[in-house]
Amino acid sequence: MKDFRPRLKGNKLKAFQNITKKETRVLVIGDLHEPFSLDEYLNHCAEVYAKYNCNRVVFIGDVIDSHYSSYHESDPDGMGAGEELEFAIDRLSRWYKMFPEADVLIGNHDRIISRKAFTAGVPKAWIKSFNEVLQVPKWNFVDRLVIDNVQYIHGEAGTARTKAKADMMNTVQGHLHTQCYTEFFVGANFKVFATQVGCGIDFDKYAFAYAKRGKKPAIGCAVVMGGKTVVNELMEL
Repeated sequence: MKDFRPRLKGNKLKAFQNITKKETRVLVIGDLHEPFSLDEYLNHCAEVYAKYNCNRVVFIGDVIDSHYSSYHESDPDGMGAGEELEFAIDRLSRWYKMFPEADVLIGNHDRIISRKAFTAGVPKAWIKSFNEVLQVPKWNFVDRLVIDNVQYIHGEAGTARTKAKADMMNTVQGHLHTQCYTEFFVGANFKVFATQVGCGIDFDKYAFAYAKRGKKPAIGCAVVMGGKTVVNELMEL
């Protein structure tokens, strides 16, 4: 089959060449906190993936919430451990079907169970992998990821601005549900950007009762193209 060559001119041709050139185009998906994400957030991310012709997917962390075992107060009327985990696995199956190959940053909520096992003196040999427990065999769970000289982290040590300037490295992170932006810092001998992805949480769920008196979350995702161009895509609510 011959390559498709549309009859485009001027800016339309340039736009087509830009979106089809050989480079890494990363869709960055915000914190999900399953089973407490917005139903519509999956469609939003899928549409953004198609819009920018993405070829790689990164989940920025906290794909599960583990509210039942939180280090903060848990809702006594909420789901029990087994029920919440089963529901989270079911919800994640939607994401796995849409994005079967992805890198997943390990967030603080993802680590809750392993941390408590460590505190209880349980050896690592007894602990199953995220892939086994969450039934996502092809996902790659990591603490930090670098693609095209851009570091992807969950972000538990401050804002993306702070981390980008401290490391003098392009930085993309999640964790902070109310922030969604990209900012460049330019000096005599450097240029780095800092990106907060936003999130996909359902703010009305009981798991986020702790934040009811705070700011509303920024529901969005991001796309990083060639390690240089970043677009934040907020979802219409």
